[in-house]
Amino acid sequence: MRGLRAVKAAIQLAKTGKGASETLSEEREVALLTKLIKQRKESIGIYETQNRPDLAQTEKEEVAVIEKYLPAQLSEGEIKEIIQKIIAETGATSAKEMGKVMGAASKALAGKADNKLVADIVKSLLN
Repeated sequence: MRGLRAVKAAIQLAKTGKGASETLSEEREVALLTKLIKQRKESIGIYETQNRPDLAQTEKEEVAVIEKYLPAQLSEGEIKEIIQKIIAETGATSAKEMGKVMGAASKALAGKADNKLVADIVKSLLN
């Protein structure tokens, strides 16, 4: 239940915040949900290092609830294929051009893949 409240609160805050409009784009909603999941995963890591499995479990349950409202996540193989196409399109050949690839990849994979995983794949493909 807390997970749903967090989602509702984040959406209401985004709608009423500075420079906000009454409606949110789908991309903005996905970004909000992704941010909520990222925050909870960071909390899980902290709770696990502090030997608090009870609190970590609560956060894991909230992540599971929030993930239901996100688009399906792509597999690592699917992400790699998309990134290879982006690398070919941008003409990137070295790790120095990682920013160019990450910009395009972030737009193409928004809400469909974890940015850390995307960055790791881009880094490995460009090296």
